[in-house]
Amino acid sequence: MFSSALKSFTSNISANYTISSTPTTFSGAWKVYDGKKKTTGKAVSIFVFERKSLESHSGGFGARSSGSSTKKVHEEVIARVRKESNLLARLRHPSILELAEPIEDTRSGGLMFATEPITASLAGLLQEKDDQERAGGVAGRPSRYVVEEADGQMRRRELEIDELEIQKGLLQIAQGLEFLHESAGLVHGNLTPDAIYVNAKSDWKIAGLAFAGPPDTSDSQSNIAPISLSEVLYHDPRLPSTVQLNLDYTSPDFVMDSNISSAADMFSLGLLMLALYNSPHTSPIKTNSNMSTYKKLFSSSSSAPSASNNFLSSRPLPKDLLSAVLPRLITRRAGQRMNAREFQQSQFFDNILVSSIRFLDSLPAKTPNEKSQFMRGLSNILAQFPKAVLDKKVLPALLDEMKDKDLLALVLQNVFKIIKLLPSGRRAFVEKVIPKLRETFPATGGKNTITERDSAKEAGLVVILENMELIGENCSGREFKDDVFPILQLGLESHTHAIVDKSLGCLATVLAVLDFSTIKNEVFPVVASVFSKTSSLGIKIRGLQAFVVLCGGSSEDSVALGDGLDGAAQKSRKNPSNSAVLDKYTVQEKVVPLLKAMKTKEPAVMMAALAVFKQVGQIADTDFLAMECLPILWSFSLGPLLNLQQFQEYMDLIKKLSSRIEKEQIRKLNELSSSSANADPSDLMNVGSTDNIFGTNGVGDVGENDFERLVLGRSNHKNSKDMLGDALRPQSQRSQSSQGPTPAFSWSTPAPQQVSNATIQPSSSSTFSRVQNHSIQSSTPSSSSLGNFAALKPTPPPSAGISNGISSFTPLQPSPKWTPPPSNPSTHFHITPPSQNSNPSNPLSSFPTFSLPPPPPSSTTSQNQRQYGAGLARPPNGNVVAGTTTSNGHVPQAQAQRKGLDAYESLL
Repeated sequence: MFSSALKSFTSNISANYTISSTPTTFSGAWKVYDGKKKTTGKAVSIFVFERKSLESHSGGFGARSSGSSTKKVHEEVIARVRKESNLLARLRHPSILELAEPIEDTRSGGLMFATEPITASLAGLLQEKDDQERAGGVAGRPSRYVVEEADGQMRRRELEIDELEIQKGLLQIAQGLEFLHESAGLVHGNLTPDAIYVNAKSDWKIAGLAFAGPPDTSDSQSNIAPISLSEVLYHDPRLPSTVQLNLDYTSPDFVMDSNISSAADMFSLGLLMLALYNSPHTSPIKTNSNMSTYKKLFSSSSSAPSASNNFLSSRPLPKDLLSAVLPRLITRRAGQRMNAREFQQSQFFDNILVSSIRFLDSLPAKTPNEKSQFMRGLSNILAQFPKAVLDKKVLPALLDEMKDKDLLALVLQNVFKIIKLLPSGRRAFVEKVIPKLRETFPATGGKNTITERDSAKEAGLVVILENMELIGENCSGREFKDDVFPILQLGLESHTHAIVDKSLGCLATVLAVLDFSTIKNEVFPVVASVFSKTSSLGIKIRGLQAFVVLCGGSSEDSVALGDGLDGAAQKSRKNPSNSAVLDKYTVQEKVVPLLKAMKTKEPAVMMAALAVFKQVGQIADTDFLAMECLPILWSFSLGPLLNLQQFQEYMDLIKKLSSRIEKEQIRKLNELSSSSANADPSDLMNVGSTDNIFGTNGVGDVGENDFERLVLGRSNHKNSKDMLGDALRPQSQRSQSSQGPTPAFSWSTPAPQQVSNATIQPSSSSTFSRVQNHSIQSSTPSSSSLGNFAALKPTPPPSAGISNGISSFTPLQPSPKWTPPPSNPSTHFHITPPSQNSNPSNPLSSFPTFSLPPPPPSSTTSQNQRQYGAGLARPPNGNVVAGTTTSNGHVPQAQAQRKGLDAYESLL
C-alpha cells in the first residue's frame, strides 16, 4: 500500500528520463527542457507548466480577485493546458508536434509532458533575430543557442532563418493546417509564433492547441468542446498573457463577427508571414490585448493591413507574396481567403528548392522511377540549399531512404556531397551517417557470408570506397577502425574484382587514419590473403601497389612504372610517408616471401614487384638483401618477357643494392680492423710464428747449409750461414743486412761449435704463453707428396771428432707443451730420441724439443707464409730455448732434398 502511494507521487517522466537543469527555450506558458530516455537514450523535449506562474499574477487586485473566482480561473487555464497535450496525443501528422509521453501532474502541482526533440519556438527565433539586428547584425545571420544536453554537456546550436527556410516552414505549416481543417475538423484558433516549434530536423511543427475547437459549421459529433469566444476574447488581468488568446494574431472573424471558421486560421497565417519579414519581427497589429483597440484599427483602411499600405510592414515584401498571397489571406471577408490547399499551390512556393523539399517530403509515396530521377538530379542543386537545410532537412531525409537497396548508390552519392558542403560535416558524418552505414553494411567478423551477389549493395559499397578519403577526414581513428574498416574488409573479401581493386586502391587513406597495431595485425593479413589467393592479374598488381604503400612508399611509385591496367589516369595522391608503415620484421619475414612465391612472370607484375623491392631495399638489413632479395631480383630480371628498358631498371636496383651491401661490409671490416690497427694483417697466415717471443722483427732465413752446420757440427762451410742467424746473437752482434739470396734446404750437418758459441736471449713466459694461445693452423702434405722424399740414409762422418759430436747429440723431440692439431698420422714424421746415456758434456744434448713438418707439396706457396718451424725449450743449464721459422723463399729443389736425406740417413 505504501509503495502504491509512493508511485502516485512519483512522475513517470522524471523517473524514466534524464532532464537538463536549464530550459532550452520558452514558449507561451511552457518551459522546454532537453531530455533523454534512460533506457534507450532517445532524445526528447520535456514541456513543464508551473502552477505558481498563475498565482504570481492573481494577487493585488482587491475584491475582484476573490479566492473562489481566482481558483476557478486557474482551473480553466489548467483545463486548456491539458487540452493542448490531449490533442497532440490524438493528432498524428508530420506537421503536428509529436507527443512522446502524455501529460502528467508534478509534485508541485504543475503539468509535464514529453514530445519529439525541438530546438526552439518560432517566437524565440524571431526574438533572437531582433536582438542580433539591434546589435548591428545582418538579416539572415544564424541564431545561436547554447543549451545544456541531457548528459550535462553544453552545445551551441545554430539556426538560420533565410528565404528558403521561411518558405519551407510556411509550407509545412500550411500542410498542418490542411490536416486540421479537412481531416481533424478543427480550427486552431491561436496560430502565433509561440504555437510553432522548430525540431531538430529544422521542420516547423504546429502546437499550442489550447484554444482549438470545431468550426461553427461542423456537422460531426465531436467530444471536443467548441471555443467560447466570449470567454477567450476577454483579457483577464489576473492571468499572464501567455495563457490567453493573442489578439495581435487573431482574425476579425472572431472579434468582429463572432464567427469560428477555418478561414480565421488563414488570416492568422497571413499575419504570421508579415511578422517573419517585419522589423521588429512582430505582428503589424498592436492591440495591447484590448478588443476596443482591435476594432478601432480595423474600422479604418489606413490602420488595417492591406496592399495599399504594404500590409503595415516596415520592410519590402517578396513580390510573389505581396501580389498573389497576402491579398488573399489578409482580407476582411472570409469567403475571399484561400484555404490551406490553395496556399500550398500558390506562386510563392514555385521555385526549384522548395519544390525539391516538397518532393523529398513525399518521397515514400513516389514510384521507383521517380525516386531514381530525383536522386540523380538532386546532386546538381545541393550547393544552392542553405547549409542548415542541408544538415537538418535534406541529409536526414536521404539517410532514411538508405533502406531502399535500389537507391543506395544514388543516395550515398548525395550524402557524401552534402558532407563536403557542410562546414560541420565531421559532426554530421559521425552522428548521422556512420550509424546508417553500420546498419546497411553489418560487419561479418572477417568472414564473408555473402553466398550470392547483391549488385545493388555492391554499387553502394563502390560509392563508399570512392569516398574513403572524405570518410577518413571526417572521423577519428577509433571510429574508422570500429565502423568503417569492417566495410573496407567487405570490399577486400568481395567476389567482384572491381570492388577488390578499389578497396586496395584506398589503402593510402586507411594507413593515414589507423594505428600501427591495427595496420600490422588486421589490415596487412587481409591484403596478403587477397594477394596470395587472387587469380586476377589486375588484383595482383594492385596488391603489389598496396605493399609499396605498406612499406612506406606511395602508390605513385608503382603507377609510374606504367602497368597500363588502371584505365583512367590516376588522380593526385598524398605525399608518401617518410617512414615505413610495417616494421622491418614483417617486411623481411612476410612481404618478401610473398614476392618470392609469385609464379607469374608478366612484365606488369614484375615491374610492380620491382617497386616493392625498392621500398624493401630501404628497410631490410644488408645481410638479408644479399642472401634473400638479390637472388629473387636476379630471377625476376631474367624473365623472358621483360624488354630492355625493364631489364635495365632491374639491373639499376641490383647495382644499387649491391653497392649498399659493399659499402656496409667495408664499413664493418674497417671497424673490426680499427681495434687491431698495430697488428700485421699477414700474421693471420703465420702458423707457429715465434717472432714476438724474442721481441725482434723476425728470424733470418734458414737454409740447408745452416741446418747441416747445426746437425753435423761443421764450423766452416762454403756459402753457409748460422741457421739461427741474428735471432740468437746479441743485438750489437747482429748483421746489418738480413737480406741475401734465398737459401736452399740441405740435410748436411754443420759444425757443432757454431751453436755452442751462440748466445741465446731469454724470453718471458708470458710471451711464450701468447704464442701458445695463438690460433695455429697446420698445413701438412698429402701422402702422395711424402712419397717424393728419398729414403733417409746416413752419410759417412768426415772425422772422428765430428762423429763423436754427432753420437753425443740428443735429437730434437716434440715439445710436451705443444699439442699438434689432429691430422693424418701418415703425413708427419718424427726423429726418434736416442738412448738416455747420451754425452752430457755436449750442450746440444739437452735440447729437448724439435719438430719438423715436411715441406709443402707445391713450390707456389706464398712468400708471406712460413714454411717450417722449430722450437727450443729452456735447457737445464738456464739457456733459453729459441723458436725459429724459416724465412720466405721457394721450396728446396728435389736434388737438394735427396742430398740432405742421404746425409741424414747415415745418422741412423
